[in-house]
Amino acid sequence: MREAEIGRLLAANLLCALSIVLAAVIPAAFLDGFSVLGTHLTWLCVCSVCVATLNIILHLVLKPNQSPKRRSFAHKISRFLKCCIYFFMSCILFHAIIVLYGAPLIESVTETFLFAVLLSTFTTLQCLCLLGPNVQAWIRVFSKNGAMSIWESSLQITSMCSILGAWFGAFPIPLDWDRPWQVWPISCSLGATFGYMAGLIIAPLWIHWNWKQLTYKSR
Repeated sequence: MREAEIGRLLAANLLCALSIVLAAVIPAAFLDGFSVLGTHLTWLCVCSVCVATLNIILHLVLKPNQSPKRRSFAHKISRFLKCCIYFFMSCILFHAIIVLYGAPLIESVTETFLFAVLLSTFTTLQCLCLLGPNVQAWIRVFSKNGAMSIWESSLQITSMCSILGAWFGAFPIPLDWDRPWQVWPISCSLGATFGYMAGLIIAPLWIHWNWKQLTYKSR
C-alpha cells in the first residue's frame, strides 16, 4: 500500500515536471521566434497554464485528499469561486513581496506580476487543489509535523523548493556579466522552475527514505 501510494505520487510529480519541459519545447513549433529567454513573458504564461491545468486534472483523477462527505453542486461552485479568489489574492501578495525584496515598483509591472503568477502556480495552486480554500489546513501542513499524508509532505517540499529556487535565482541579477538571462525576472523564474522540478523529484524519494520517521503513517 505504501509503495503503491508513493508510486502514484512519483508518477504525478514526473508528469508535472514533464509539463514544464513541454511548455518550453512545444510552443516553439507554433510560435515563430519562441524561446524561454527571448520571449520569456510568453513562456511564463504558457508554463503557468500548463502546470496549473495538469495539477487540476491530476487531483481530479487521483483524488489524493477526497472527503467522504458528498457535496452539493452549490457548495462545489462556491468552493471553486473561493479558490479563484484565493489564487488571485496569492498573486497580488507574491507581487507585493517581490517588490519589497527589490523588484521595480513601476517599471516591469507585467514581468513582476507574471512571475508572481508562476510562483502562485507552483505553491498556492497546489494548496488549493489538495486542501481547498482552507487557510487553517494550510497553516497545519506547513507547521512542524503538520503533514498527514505523503501528498501533503510533497506539497511542503515542492513549495519550499520553488520559493528557495526563486530566491537563489535573484543572486546573479546585480552582477555585471551582461547575460540575457540576467534580465528581470528571468533568473528568478528559472530558479523557481528548477526548484519546483527538483522538489517534484526529491519529494517521493525523501518520503521513501524517511518513512520510518514520518509521524502521520500511524494516524
